[in-house]
Amino acid sequence: MPEKSSTPTSATPQARARRRRTVRAAGVLVAALTAAVFAVALGSSDSAPRPDGSRPGGAAAPAPGDGAPEGPDLARRDDGDPLAVGPVDAPVVLIEYSDFQCPFCGRFARETKQELLRTHVKKGSLRIEWRNFPIFGEESEQAARAAWAAGRQGAFWEFHDRLYAVPRERNTGEFTESKLVAHAEAVGIADLDRFREDMESERARQAVRRDQEEGYVLGVTSTPAFLVNGTPLLGAQPTEVFDQAVRDALTRSGSGAE
Repeated sequence: MPEKSSTPTSATPQARARRRRTVRAAGVLVAALTAAVFAVALGSSDSAPRPDGSRPGGAAAPAPGDGAPEGPDLARRDDGDPLAVGPVDAPVVLIEYSDFQCPFCGRFARETKQELLRTHVKKGSLRIEWRNFPIFGEESEQAARAAWAAGRQGAFWEFHDRLYAVPRERNTGEFTESKLVAHAEAVGIADLDRFREDMESERARQAVRRDQEEGYVLGVTSTPAFLVNGTPLLGAQPTEVFDQAVRDALTRSGSGAE
């Protein structure tokens, strides 16, 4: 006699509506837990100013393994995503929300990311997915669109590394259109007319807006902010913290620590 399923094959409209409400409520709860962690002041991160010009402050949020709740799985795992590095099927995905004018993001790019590339990405255990999260005005927005445009010609990471190569003062003309085009030329982007067109396109604005909205739903207000397999990790913390977070995520995924 065939085994009966505990899931009904049909349901009344009222039952289906109740299930949808339950699923939505669960999603909201998970996002709220993640947002609660992101809302804790970031310590070594850079925050967007409030309308009155002040910035959030306080203690750093807990790192993975210290009781931080896991958030939703927002990894896109798009094959050929120019704003990602590492295998699509890597057991751990680190999602980064960053602003090109954020000095702490620059520190992560120059130091920690390079180590993660060597120790985890090259071994196939980690994928890094970038999210544009510009919070410091028009130059940040323009740099984000320019980075997206560089990705359209397969040069996102080269462009990313060049913009972060040295610390820069915010909103002092470092990321004007002409300078961004010069950076594009320097990293070998061949079609500069296409780069300009892509940078100013509505598609670029929509792509940046998508990343921003994803971060805002999570409660991100400062940069850099990260998810390591859904677990929040905040600020440009020491490289060892990120390394341990990846190793912990590998263990939880069943892949084992390296």
